[in-house]
Amino acid sequence: MTSSTPSATGCTAANVTETADALSRPDAAGALAVDCALVTEILTGFVREEVRKVGFERGVIGLSGGIDSALTLAVVCRALGPENAIPVIMPYRASSPASERDARLVATQLGTTPLVVDISPQIDAYFDRNPDADRNRRGNKMARERMSILYDLSLARAALVVGTSNKTELLLGYGTIHGDMAHALNPLGDLYKTQIFALARYLGLPAAVIEKAPSADLWEGQSDEEELGFEYAAVDQLLHLMIDERRTRAELHALGFEDAFVKQIHRRVRDSQYKRRPPLIAKLSNRTIDRDFRYPRDWGR
Repeated sequence: MTSSTPSATGCTAANVTETADALSRPDAAGALAVDCALVTEILTGFVREEVRKVGFERGVIGLSGGIDSALTLAVVCRALGPENAIPVIMPYRASSPASERDARLVATQLGTTPLVVDISPQIDAYFDRNPDADRNRRGNKMARERMSILYDLSLARAALVVGTSNKTELLLGYGTIHGDMAHALNPLGDLYKTQIFALARYLGLPAAVIEKAPSADLWEGQSDEEELGFEYAAVDQLLHLMIDERRTRAELHALGFEDAFVKQIHRRVRDSQYKRRPPLIAKLSNRTIDRDFRYPRDWGR
């Protein structure tokens, strides 16, 4: 499959491909449209309040050169000021040089100075003892090593770790537990990938970041859409109807989605639920954490 960057006009989400199937669906692209000015205001307030209410003034962000981390950094800069945003670039020796170049471009445009931490020594030292490890194991290890570094810097710089995962990735389970899915707060978690592109354009992020194929850069030539097996524009439409509108499989089929695609995405959402919640606790009391004891963080104030 050829990877493609979802496009947007103004501040709507990605345009729907003009096919008979797409045209039979109830304004799928319109349903994903976002009011970028309002969303920016909400996310900025969210980061400012949630960082400061727990006693921090700074945020630390893993800056990959991709659109999600670039948008997260932009929001943190607006919320806390560029001087309180700490972007961290963490390349591996096989990482694409373009990723670091684009990350630096974003940091410069937003008025921040990135830290650069090469993770090659610790990754290579571990896999020297596991030379048969496949690229998925290596990719997961890199994601967790990067998050470990961010949490170390969180303590060293008194900065809260701000996550970068979007709603599409979270629903599909397309992330690494204790890696990119580990953070203290996540401003992008209720935005689908196509909405991320719209907001990035609205905020004027570099075209080099917006226009390239989405990639976690976990191995040479890796592309999100190629690895997933479908394009973000298509899966975002399906997820919106399936999750937000709670459409049944019969309704989704009637709207033109292939049964195999619906089943595949339904299975991914179902099977990745464990990634989206805290670890399960065996219930022994009448006030079990995360079931009966679920007060907000400011309980008792």
